[in-house]
Amino acid sequence: MPRGMGRGYGRGGYYGRRAYPFGGFYGVLDLLILLGILYFLFKLFLVALPYALGLVVLLLIRSLLRNRIFGFCGPF
Repeated sequence: MPRGMGRGYGRGGYYGRRAYPFGGFYGVLDLLILLGILYFLFKLFLVALPYALGLVVLLLIRSLLRNRIFGFCGPF
């Protein structure tokens, strides 16, 4: 009884059974799922970008107020 994959390339040749990464029905399905994930991540990035920029602006204002560069800021 054979054990393991053996030393040769097997029945599929050097590239195996999947010579092309997106060939056949399951390859197209994989491609569609990948495009859907990338679309979701892009939309998520567009939604989160204003919040991230607002946080950066608030942190910059806070750092300017805490450095006592400006004398008119009062007890901050």
